[in-house]
Amino acid sequence: MYPPIHQCHNGHTICSTCKTRVHNRCPTCRQELGDIRCLVLEKVAESLEFPCKYSSLGCPGIFPYYNKLKHETICSFRPYSCPYAGSECSVVGDIPCLVSHLRDDHKVDMHSGYTFNHRYVKSNPREVENATWMLTVFNCYGQYFCLHFEAFQLSMAPVYMAFLRFMGDENDARNYRYSLEVGGNGRKLIWEGTPRSIRDGHRKVRDSHDGLIIQRNMALFFSGGDRKELKLRVTGRIWKEPPNSDGSNVCIPNLCS
Repeated sequence: MYPPIHQCHNGHTICSTCKTRVHNRCPTCRQELGDIRCLVLEKVAESLEFPCKYSSLGCPGIFPYYNKLKHETICSFRPYSCPYAGSECSVVGDIPCLVSHLRDDHKVDMHSGYTFNHRYVKSNPREVENATWMLTVFNCYGQYFCLHFEAFQLSMAPVYMAFLRFMGDENDARNYRYSLEVGGNGRKLIWEGTPRSIRDGHRKVRDSHDGLIIQRNMALFFSGGDRKELKLRVTGRIWKEPPNSDGSNVCIPNLCS
């Protein structure tokens, strides 16, 4: 029984969660519960220590009640949400569970290695809906990374964006770096940065513009031809960051080949 703890006029106690379930009626004597608090039991509860609710997932922590609640919001053993952005997927789990889920349920492409070379084609680039185009999962250095590529509206103008997310916590994500490159017609754009953890939602990363952003006119310029069809080739690599190196992001917006 966790605080706040309520009691009826006859002294029967009940926690706030159960109070709602019994419609504010004491389950023992059927008297109305009201808002009387049992401060003695609350003090006792506050003095007790409880295991983290993610103990079954490996967390060894034991905390006083209120510290337990704060810890559970940042516990590194708490489940991850599915990183697939093409639907409102509610699946949560550990990394091996999510990798299997992405492969089997979302049919996401899985690749091994730290380099990538993807081609994205769209017949009518003027039709931009807020939808993810592609998610690819890479396995390298014993870790998993999610490469996102999508189209969306930015200040009423359509843009294309590619970015990488790390399937793990933020502290571990800082151990890695990645670069993305797109180009054509003798020009190219390069982005270099640190992958964001999947603890950060897909929309949060996208709206922070933390990735390679390509304006539509430039994307069509890279595509060549009559500019009526989008043909982009995005290449890149992932590497492990040496200890004590400066992990600041670098963006080179227009570098000639």
